[in-house]
Amino acid sequence: MKAIALISGGLDSILAARLIEEQGIGVLPLHFKIPFCHQVKTGNLSDSKVASLVANNLGLKLKTLDISQEFLKLLTKPKHGFGSNMNPCIDCKILMLSKAKELMQECFASFVISGEVLGQRPMSQHRKALELISQESGLENLLLRPLSARLLAPTTPEKEGWVDRNRLLNFNGRSRRSQIELAKNLKITNYSNPAGGCLLTDPEFSQRLKDLITHKELSIENVELLKIGRHFRIAQNTKLVVGRNEKENERIFNLARENDYLFFPTQELAGPTSLGRGKFNPDLLRLAGEITCRYCDLNGKKEVDLLYREFPEKEDNILTVSSIEEDKLKSLRL
Repeated sequence: MKAIALISGGLDSILAARLIEEQGIGVLPLHFKIPFCHQVKTGNLSDSKVASLVANNLGLKLKTLDISQEFLKLLTKPKHGFGSNMNPCIDCKILMLSKAKELMQECFASFVISGEVLGQRPMSQHRKALELISQESGLENLLLRPLSARLLAPTTPEKEGWVDRNRLLNFNGRSRRSQIELAKNLKITNYSNPAGGCLLTDPEFSQRLKDLITHKELSIENVELLKIGRHFRIAQNTKLVVGRNEKENERIFNLARENDYLFFPTQELAGPTSLGRGKFNPDLLRLAGEITCRYCDLNGKKEVDLLYREFPEKEDNILTVSSIEEDKLKSLRL
């Protein structure tokens, strides 16, 4: 007997998998890759660290499936809407579980398990939402939620005796104390911050994402740029991203693609690297330079020289610019 276990990299999914593993069921850990999960400032794990977490705590090899393109399509018009920002939590879970269902036959799995906890998240983990997700994913009674199973209707694995319902749990609500205590008892260690950190719940990131969708620029490449820098919509079809530190400056340079413009200070100045993407004319090149200049250390000068080039060309051009006015800067910033 085998079960596919959805693994997010957080504590709940590891606990759910471990509970089923301890009942003698073979567990196949499955992790979905989308562009919005791993955010350094929230402590979320990279894919390699999720694999390490699974290996250390379950003794198993993680299977990773990239569903980024399908997720982007979902974002344009999720059937069940968004949460407080751009988080389509119900549609996200349905997509992942439906993909898990497609893998069941290939993996010789009899059911799927998830780390969802009743009442933990207001949009996607109340009772009606959990029932809806089970139905629309196509799994129905083949979806088991071990952490809250005793508060939910019995599923096929429980009814058929594949698992012992009495050994499943009745976790409920937003408190994490029970999960942390269980992790201690099961000797599960090095798990990520239980609070999670999906970028789609972040208001600033969501505003930038809405701008991409509005201007029909939604792509994996453009989403990667959303994760760093200061963002400006300088024309209908033109954006500028300005680095905030040395690490972001390097990342911006590495994300440049053909026909992008790069703006950066001369050796005499300290300042950011900026990336312009879209359609540029001389006026927009100057505007991009003025915005970049705003974040340079001007050493008391009102006007300075900046360098720019169209990627991937090597030859630099010079722009002599002054810093953009604050009111105009504010009106362009996303």
